[in-house]
Amino acid sequence: MRHHAILFRLGITALGLTGLSAPVRAQVQERVYPAAAPTARDTATNDANLRDQQQFANPSVLGMGPSKGLIVRYERMPKFGVTSAAQVQGLSDFSTDVNKNARLSIKGYIPAWNHPHLKVIVGLSYEREEFQFAKLPTNYELYDNIENKGLKSTAAQIAIIRPVDAVHWYLARVKGELSGDYTSSQLTKSDYSRFSAEAIYGWKRSPNFSWGLGFQYGYTFGRLSIYPAVVYNRTFNARWGVEALAPARVTLRYNANQNSIFYAGYTVDGYNYIVNLSRAPLTRRNPDGSPDLSKATLSTLELRETEVKFRLRWERELLSFLWLGAEAGYRYNYAFDAFDRTNADREKIIDSQFNGAPYASLELFITPPRKLLEKAGVRR
Repeated sequence: MRHHAILFRLGITALGLTGLSAPVRAQVQERVYPAAAPTARDTATNDANLRDQQQFANPSVLGMGPSKGLIVRYERMPKFGVTSAAQVQGLSDFSTDVNKNARLSIKGYIPAWNHPHLKVIVGLSYEREEFQFAKLPTNYELYDNIENKGLKSTAAQIAIIRPVDAVHWYLARVKGELSGDYTSSQLTKSDYSRFSAEAIYGWKRSPNFSWGLGFQYGYTFGRLSIYPAVVYNRTFNARWGVEALAPARVTLRYNANQNSIFYAGYTVDGYNYIVNLSRAPLTRRNPDGSPDLSKATLSTLELRETEVKFRLRWERELLSFLWLGAEAGYRYNYAFDAFDRTNADREKIIDSQFNGAPYASLELFITPPRKLLEKAGVRR
């Protein structure tokens, strides 16, 4: 879904957090290949008596940024316009301004199993999106029902990285989440449940080049769908590289030094929320304005939001274990559509469009401490 940039660093995260990894520093020339360093039980480099002498490939390449164990991010957009067009009889069109659109996310990744030939990472996350509209109440049911309301996503995921040999690797991820404006008393409702998955098979052609082919199944493009995925991670020299999980993300990387990295590119983000229409129920009507008795009064809507962000990002080390991420760019909204989740037809009832707008975000993330890595014989 919307955080694939992190997924392909999960292997490095697992290694770093256990203190038994290979280097995760930004400088290309100070990395060691392969990143999967041997553990005490499964050693290949320092004990000639052990049988496992094989090096193992993984999706990462030299020069990629530091691993992320705990991430806190806040994103904000300034005032922008929104226009909604009715797609069924009896509803009206409407337009107004959004004074505030903000997102807060907290994510954590824990290595549950860490061996050179198998890594399992457990991830937990919480995200919250809020809208504030101009001229309240708007008297438009959709806007009034999401005004200052937390559209939340609480998720758990498991990622498995399976290096096969020095060239081939597999990656698989499954994720379950609750997504919408639910409260604690509504957590048992299946309507809020979401599921996504992905699988990639890849080749590590050199320490600087790894690529793979596979699929993703999720809500990146608003509705649940399956689509192909191409991984392309490549470092060209000591400064420049590219990290991509196309079509969802393509990023150009510039390593200024071991403590500072710059990125430029785009991401496609998809959000899918179930909204309870408790504040202003929505009634389907006939062309003459009378209630459409063949349709039940809407009690829930499904919001499908898809956006493309063109972004510039800077990551900077603050402490040996703490980094800052600052990002800014331009957001193009492809869709913000509402679907009927009460009646069986699941029709699109409102087609909304946000105006393009700039955005900015700040992020703090924790990385494996230098001293912990150095005790394991690893230099970041």
